[in-house]
Amino acid sequence: MASFLEKVRTLITANLHSIVDSALEANSPKVMDEYIRQAEKNLEALEDSAATIGGNVKTMKRKYEELASAAEKLDRDIDALLLKGKDDLAGAAQSEHNMKQQLAQEYYEQWQEQEKQYQLLLTMRRQLEGKMNAIKQEREQLSALLELAEAKKIATKTIKGLDGLANIGDDQIRGMADKIRNNLDREDARLEMATQNLSEQIDEAVRGSEIDMQLEERRKRLGKANGGE
Repeated sequence: MASFLEKVRTLITANLHSIVDSALEANSPKVMDEYIRQAEKNLEALEDSAATIGGNVKTMKRKYEELASAAEKLDRDIDALLLKGKDDLAGAAQSEHNMKQQLAQEYYEQWQEQEKQYQLLLTMRRQLEGKMNAIKQEREQLSALLELAEAKKIATKTIKGLDGLANIGDDQIRGMADKIRNNLDREDARLEMATQNLSEQIDEAVRGSEIDMQLEERRKRLGKANGGE
């Protein structure tokens, strides 16, 4: 039990910052994972030990109470026997009373000692569980940090690749720019042609209407002239 409690105490007193620093230096959460595994393993052992000792506590307490109750009854019986003048029976009862009282005291001491150990195990369990949960939380943050660092590495490589575009020769850049300009020129030309055709159609329609109007005016004048004659 002593060596086991020492292992648990070592886990409880472990320095969180030291564990995290070790994980950062290793660029891996394995150090923290190992602590969590050890903590979980010892937590399970603590629970088993606490359950065993907790059971012993109840047993010792029950036996103490039974013996204390029996001793108390014998104490009353001795007084009654003495009052009745039954000294021999009173002596035998006194002897049994002394034995039960001694046993009760022994069970009481064992009960108190076991209770201390039980409470100690419960306290250590709470402390270890709290420390393990803290490590788990730190592990999540560390994992996020390592993922961010890895993402930055990838981003840095990508950026370096993009920077390489700046080293493309001027002729290549001019060629790409000229190609873009040519495409734009073609689009402008097509738009201009479409616009020109539309303008011509409009002009043609307008001119056609003007001619029709002029002819209509002439018809009217000619009609009046013929009517006047």
